Amino acid sequence: MAELSPLRRRMIEDMTIRNLSPATQRSYVHAVAKFSRYFGRSPDRLGLEDVRAFQVHLVSSGISWPALNQTVCALRFFYGVTLGHAEIPERIAYARSPRTLPVVLSADEVVRFLEAVPSLKTRTALTTAYAAGLRASETVGLKVDDIDSERGVIRVEHGKGGKDRTVMLSAQLLRILRVYWRLAKPQGWLFPGRDGTRPIDVQVLYSACRSARAAAGIDKRVTIHTLRHSFATHLLENGTDIRIIQVLLETTTNYPPTARRRADLLSVSPALRRSGACSEALCLPW
Repeated sequence: MAELSPLRRRMIEDMTIRNLSPATQRSYVHAVAKFSRYFGRSPDRLGLEDVRAFQVHLVSSGISWPALNQTVCALRFFYGVTLGHAEIPERIAYARSPRTLPVVLSADEVVRFLEAVPSLKTRTALTTAYAAGLRASETVGLKVDDIDSERGVIRVEHGKGGKDRTVMLSAQLLRILRVYWRLAKPQGWLFPGRDGTRPIDVQVLYSACRSARAAAGIDKRVTIHTLRHSFATHLLENGTDIRIIQVLLETTTNYPPTARRRADLLSVSPALRRSGACSEALCLPW
């Protein structure tokens, strides 16, 4: 394994001090390394004009807007924190991302999709992601002890931004998880990897999504985030207040603004996340 350069080591230390997640650290290091390779020089020898030229190159190569902005975040961190050039980050422009409507599956498509997943563990993981509105990293990071059947909630540790939260555990999902536990007997991780000491790789879920979409004959692009959007949409269609959905998902993205959004969100008690009405609003279609 190649030894880390002092500059890369310092950047990793800077990110670790600030408690950036391992995934964010890998993303930032990859982006700065790509920037360096493009010019064939160490990144600390490159300036603002080089950053601009690199951004032009990325746009012309067809990079997605989220990926471009992630690169911008990495470069702003590198110049502002690791190199200590406080005046540079604000001059590295973010791209304005177009607002698009998310892809949403119908209840019938969710059934067809999940039934097309042959593996019990992978199918249960994707079912949990849908029925609790979880992100991919949150799903694979679940432990057996995170399922609180008495309170009817699932504990999510170290979600986006390193935040912990609780999400709804419907009676239907609990039955599915109990059947899975009786058959698979997971210990520690709810969805363990092959050796059992680590959780299932998130790439396994991504691959399962691609295969199940094709097998089910669904012509939409289906990812774990698609299941999350479908979860929110089905709750909304079943009459759940949009403010409660925002709290459940820990997001305000792609939902219409309200005049008192901050007050709306703060007024939703954490207890509502596990209320019977909220759990019953989402009826799993099987």
